[in-house]
Amino acid sequence: QVQLVESGGGLVQAGGSLRLSCAASGRIFSSYAMGWFRQAPGKEREFVATITRSVYNTYYADSVKGRFTISRNNAKNTVYLQMDSLKVEDTAVYYCAASLAYYSKNSDDYGYWGQGTQVTVSS
Repeated sequence: QVQLVESGGGLVQAGGSLRLSCAASGRIFSSYAMGWFRQAPGKEREFVATITRSVYNTYYADSVKGRFTISRNNAKNTVYLQMDSLKVEDTAVYYCAASLAYYSKNSDDYGYWGQGTQVTVSS
């Protein structure tokens, strides 16, 4: 079992920045690829970013590429999502998730999920 707890969400103006954190407990954090997904009201959950468990390769959705940065600290059992140049359309609940795959953009490959943290970007 892996328990995930997100933090760092909030209200920010367009063009601003936020840093989300996801703290993991339970089984060996370094064994999991970690991902961030988001879900806006009335929309399906979508992939945002993922980072592999060891080499730390990263992959991003086209909509956030160049603005968001995913990183992890295996010593602290934490994954981060640095969000810069935020847009109103980034407003959503953001979820971190853990997968035993090397990496994945598919939410079905993630077996563990946090409770989510709200990010609201105002114009």
